[in-house]
Amino acid sequence: MAATLPAAGPATAAAEPQRLTVDLAASEGPVMLGANGALYGLSDDGVPSDAALEPLKITSISQKPDGGAQHPNGDAMAVSDAFFRNGGGEINVMMQDVYAKWPYENLGIEDYLPKVDKITKEISAHPNSDRFVYIPFNEPDFIWYKLNGSDQAEYEAERDRFLAHWKTVYHRIRAIDPDATIAGPNETGYYPRFLRDFLTFAKRENVLPQIMTWHELSSGSLRDFQGHYDNYRALERELGIGPLKINIDEYANRRDLSVPGQLVQWVSMFERNKVYANMAYWDAAGNMSGHVVRSNIPNGGWWFFRWYAGMTGDTVRVTPPQPNTIDTLQGLASLDTSRRQAQVLLGGSDGDSDVVVRNVPRSVFGRTVTATVAEAAWSGYEGQHATPRVLARTKVKVAADGSVTVPLRGLHKMSAYRIVLTPGGAGTPSAPSVPWSASYEAENAAITDGKVYTQGTVGNANGYAASGTKDVGSLNQAGSKVEFTVSVPRDGTYDLAVLYGNQSGAPATQKLSVDGGAPVTVTYPSTENWTYRAKKDLTVPLAAGSHVLTFAKGDREVTLDRVDLTARTGAPSASYEATLADIGGRPSYDYSSSAGVGTGTLVLRSGDRAVFDVYAPRDGYFTVVPRTSAPVKLALHGETVTAAPGRPLRLYLVAGNNRVALTAKHAAVRSLDVSGDGSTAGTLSYEGASATLAGGAQLVESAHASAGSYIGQLGNGAASTAEFTVDAPRAGRYLLVVHYAHNERRDNGHAYNTDIMSRTADIAVGGGAPRKVTFKNTWSWDDYWTVGVPVDLRKGSNSIRFANADAWAPNIDRIELGRVVG
Repeated sequence: MAATLPAAGPATAAAEPQRLTVDLAASEGPVMLGANGALYGLSDDGVPSDAALEPLKITSISQKPDGGAQHPNGDAMAVSDAFFRNGGGEINVMMQDVYAKWPYENLGIEDYLPKVDKITKEISAHPNSDRFVYIPFNEPDFIWYKLNGSDQAEYEAERDRFLAHWKTVYHRIRAIDPDATIAGPNETGYYPRFLRDFLTFAKRENVLPQIMTWHELSSGSLRDFQGHYDNYRALERELGIGPLKINIDEYANRRDLSVPGQLVQWVSMFERNKVYANMAYWDAAGNMSGHVVRSNIPNGGWWFFRWYAGMTGDTVRVTPPQPNTIDTLQGLASLDTSRRQAQVLLGGSDGDSDVVVRNVPRSVFGRTVTATVAEAAWSGYEGQHATPRVLARTKVKVAADGSVTVPLRGLHKMSAYRIVLTPGGAGTPSAPSVPWSASYEAENAAITDGKVYTQGTVGNANGYAASGTKDVGSLNQAGSKVEFTVSVPRDGTYDLAVLYGNQSGAPATQKLSVDGGAPVTVTYPSTENWTYRAKKDLTVPLAAGSHVLTFAKGDREVTLDRVDLTARTGAPSASYEATLADIGGRPSYDYSSSAGVGTGTLVLRSGDRAVFDVYAPRDGYFTVVPRTSAPVKLALHGETVTAAPGRPLRLYLVAGNNRVALTAKHAAVRSLDVSGDGSTAGTLSYEGASATLAGGAQLVESAHASAGSYIGQLGNGAASTAEFTVDAPRAGRYLLVVHYAHNERRDNGHAYNTDIMSRTADIAVGGGAPRKVTFKNTWSWDDYWTVGVPVDLRKGSNSIRFANADAWAPNIDRIELGRVVG
């Protein structure tokens, strides 16, 4: 089989395909999922949402001690409930983040010790104290101590000072929490001179950390980490220590984060060595290091980590074309003999590749397999990404030597790919619909009054990711414009995705025209900065042939990176394979038929369940069809509905990810099929002007609000409230969708982090108890996002009241309500 991928530009001379080899007979040990953590990955309970967190099966995160002054949010205990209820593992507590400045103000060890005592007392009293890890020092090689100098005498003096302080702090922690898990020394990189001295001292003084930590924060780490790991394990053996658990608790650079093809390079090297790892915190808290858009929306990187979380069984040996080489094709793979599945995740290179899977066990797969190939593309840090597109489903005979070759053609460097092998049954898988698509780089377009900039590269690893490493900015003159010459194969409607940045601090516009025709206004929501890439989705009608798409300056300033054109063949749709869903209980896997999605069926009985991660491009109603052999029950947003096999349901989904659980007394489930654009027909909508305001809350005029005004000055006192009266046509479970904005920040003068803050509102329905809901910062006061809140309404009149007695609530533009089952 061959998966031919969408074009990425002009054709070039074909090179010999690279070969990535997977050996299913060479186990590396159980899948650990260690490399999916993040520093300040959570900012508040609800940021990210439960639906964005739970599917990732996060094994560790790193946060600050509660009340720490380094950042305004991300307190370890404050986010712990959200982390643990969504299946999270350990929380690393960066104890020195109690300080306000970066680098930390050095007030002496005597100032630090009382802070250590306070932090330890608070954590040790937590009911899940055994799931917190104390990290007493962060990057001590350049903060408070000089451990990397070339002057040996200075090094020894600084080393001895740090070791004495390590011992003191270690004992202070253990005196309060005798069972404490302590990690360190936590240097900026891997430094064997110091590590030898540290481990020798720590062993002798009985103050060894339970977890070894250091950081890998350069492009060179993709080349050097394996050597670092091997050297460290050899040092342990030499000193008679361990092996200790390892957590690389900061990894990757801005150019890597959000980019599936970069992430696979990092994750593969950590997973094969069975070490834990947390992505670095270069920008804002609460988005899993750039992988959750807003609070609940996946980007391409999120889908890569969702694939990673779906790997089960053992990882197996992968041999890439160029091991330990920066920005090359890399991969990781797993074999689960109980589920009868093999999975390969790969990426990091343009061009063609042959993926050769060796030693495919006949006892597990039989004589044929179904190979399913999908792509998770780069959509930017703030760019939404729909369910990864399936590029190919093909039955393949296992060769006489026990191998299967999957040819991939036209790989995109910034994308990651998943190959799933399952036993080939009777019948033929349905061919996936892969529409025509093409991409056009802004730097290659005709530019007037603009400038091409180079962003993240190997040499500038902490530059932001950009398609082709370049974008077009400084489009701030009256005549600024970018003209793309494009060509489409047939008449029709095309989806137009624009990768952009908006540094204006408010929504910005451009004028889009086709072949010099009448322009239409394109409005771009704010982004963190001009290089923090987002994606605007549009549609354009085009006739077959060549066209010029012109993006001319409108209000404020927009940076352009790339545009993608994709033929629209109907309403968006996706089939979610049941045998690749999360499971509960002990369902069985049946591959006797390769019909439909080609991956067999998941057989559910009482006590079993399958959980699907269903993407919605916007809040609204979608058609959901369970492909099952018998009736099943679907649970969504706290509502449960019975579904007949193949019978469509009209369900309300929130923008982004929706977890849909499916149960049955006894049913074979092939897939959950979802389609639609997010209809709002039948929903209820109430503008802010319809609410009853009290206690200082007021209606404020705004050109960016849907009806010209929003509710402001809400909260910060018990009397300040906004109450909507809504008329429900039927009783039941509804989704309350709140359109809101706020841009609360606490500027601490940090060198590189953007310290945005969340706001909360207490929402009460009728006489019910209020529920606290968190609203993430929207990057400006004039950008309106949505948060969905499940509520129960009675038929007829219901009151919905917003309040916050202790702090300001977000500005509210309007609310919508949709019954979960429409």
